[in-house]
Amino acid sequence: MNAKELHDKTPDQLRDELVNLKKESFNLRFQQATGQLENAARLKTVKRDVARVKTVLNQKAAAAASAE
Repeated sequence: MNAKELHDKTPDQLRDELVNLKKESFNLRFQQATGQLENAARLKTVKRDVARVKTVLNQKAAAAASAE
């Protein structure tokens, strides 16, 4: 997922994406704690995707606030 794809989404879609990523992050951390995690690099990717979604949400909120 890249920032360009995220800019095309609505804030509601971004919030849904954020919830899904946080659930995935929780599941990956749970797998890591129990020793069942196969792809450790996925943790890093999901963490960065969460940050990317939050950044785009904040940018959209700032743009909406300045437009009013």
